[in-house]
Amino acid sequence: MPHMTQADRLKLTDVLDAARAEALHATLGLEGRPAAPLIPFAHQIYFWEPRRAARLGDDGHPRPGDGLIPDMGLPRRMWAGGRLEFHAPLRPGKLAEKRSRRLSAERKTGRSGALGLVTLHHEISQDGKLCVTEEQDLIYREAARPDSPAPQPPSAPDGAEESRAAEFTPTMLFRYSALTFNGHRIHYDADYAREVEGYSGLVVHGPLLAQLLMLMAESALGGLSRFRFRATAPLFVSETAQLCRSGSRLWVRGPDGRQCMEAEAEG
Repeated sequence: MPHMTQADRLKLTDVLDAARAEALHATLGLEGRPAAPLIPFAHQIYFWEPRRAARLGDDGHPRPGDGLIPDMGLPRRMWAGGRLEFHAPLRPGKLAEKRSRRLSAERKTGRSGALGLVTLHHEISQDGKLCVTEEQDLIYREAARPDSPAPQPPSAPDGAEESRAAEFTPTMLFRYSALTFNGHRIHYDADYAREVEGYSGLVVHGPLLAQLLMLMAESALGGLSRFRFRATAPLFVSETAQLCRSGSRLWVRGPDGRQCMEAEAEG
């Protein structure tokens, strides 16, 4: 279990368990057992921050105001995107450290109402060497209103030079939630997703889509030094998506042609 200290910043330490890496490979449908080093973005399944139920919000996430996320009175949370730099490989079976701090937190009004925009900065190190730098963008929104029209999603680009089908099931979403210790109920509680947050069904994790795009980019570019991604529309369980790439640009296309995520990679 990670050791945790918390003030204005947060430090977590964890041994990067090889069995958990193997479980991630199985969840992603990758062939064979994982070998060192860890795949890009695998650090998401480590550095858990477990809290008692009394410290969780109704959505299953840690309650804002109890940690790095300030309470802006906005209950709906979304991981909107991020930027990563991969400096050195992470090795399974060894101790690693994650240092986090809040870069910004701002409340503003958008077309869909009040928004809370939060950016966190993470640094993951092992053996005294910086391995991964990550900036994580989170959006907090007002409670869903039944009469609110759904925002119009962007259309996915045409002309991919590489495209792969990706299917998602409730079991896959549950396993990924368990591996990342993500209690957000939109990923496993269909009634909550529909009735409280206004979605049409279970929502595929944004980081899961980003993970799959990173693997595609790494394979095509022969390695990965930088990666950025931005979620643009939700993808729902049982929908077959297309993971698309053209050069260093990547995106996720929903079955109706909507763009669910855009990304850019550097090898």
